[in-house]
Amino acid sequence: MLKVILSATIMLAFVGFTFVKPVLAASAQTGNTAETFVADNVQSGLAILNNKQLSAEQRRVQFQTFLLGLTDMKRIADFTLGQYRRDASPADLAAFEAAFQDYAVAVYQSYVVKYAGQTLKVTGSTERTPGDFIVATNLIDPNDHSGQPPLGIDFQVLTDTGKPVVLDFSFAGISLAVEERDQFTAFLGQNSGSIPKLISQLGVLTNNYKHTPG
Repeated sequence: MLKVILSATIMLAFVGFTFVKPVLAASAQTGNTAETFVADNVQSGLAILNNKQLSAEQRRVQFQTFLLGLTDMKRIADFTLGQYRRDASPADLAAFEAAFQDYAVAVYQSYVVKYAGQTLKVTGSTERTPGDFIVATNLIDPNDHSGQPPLGIDFQVLTDTGKPVVLDFSFAGISLAVEERDQFTAFLGQNSGSIPKLISQLGVLTNNYKHTPG
């Protein structure tokens, strides 16, 4: 059964795995642009999900609008199809991109909401290729006195697309987009490459995440 392993990656982060850092150094000006983009926008997302003056449905709608403005969801969706994207019909590809968008919003919200009350701290950035940055952050819990390291999340940010956009984020060096691609392509391999079957399965998973308390 197709499923997301975000819970496993989060557990790995808490037990002290370290991030895999790119080795190329970022220019100060562009790196700061990517860092500022993450600091401002991701903190805004946390604020939406932490706003208990809104109903759960209002938080969901506002977070969806926020997330879709922050990410290049179409590009991420196409990446997760792997080699199956090449043979997908335009109709199947468009339907998958729409289903993936709903699924991704539901998944990300269900996990980010678990960190209510925490704040995001940018710790630096590195440049993989020109305009493609990894911004390292920590989620700081002011009530955590365990001595354990804070949860680290790396954001992949493109700054050469007219406005910065997020393409991926990683827990403990594990890319969520890559994990989704591996799971989706494994599912397609077991189902004769049927993208409609994958879309149907995403619909079931999306519904499950939307009904997760938050």
